[in-house]
Amino acid sequence: MIRVVLPFHLRNLAHAGSEVEIDVPGPVTQRSLLDTLERQYPMLRGAIRDHDTLQRRPFLRFFACEQDLTHEPPDAPLPEAVASGKEPFIVLGAIAGG
Repeated sequence: MIRVVLPFHLRNLAHAGSEVEIDVPGPVTQRSLLDTLERQYPMLRGAIRDHDTLQRRPFLRFFACEQDLTHEPPDAPLPEAVASGKEPFIVLGAIAGG
């Protein structure tokens, strides 16, 4: 099982705790993880990625194993520690302003 940490606004939308567990079939990539997350929590469709382009929403960032994975290719494999469930995949809401 893969652990995904969600920011407060997405937790409320999904009616979930701060961390959810999902079973991702096949290779574990950002795309497969987010596809599975949106299947399991359909109310998150369009909140993390655009409905049409499936591009990440501008004020969300992705982290795992103390690395910023936000701009990594969506089909690049995620770190083994994430795929094995040892480390979570973190969706973080960015804050803008001054």
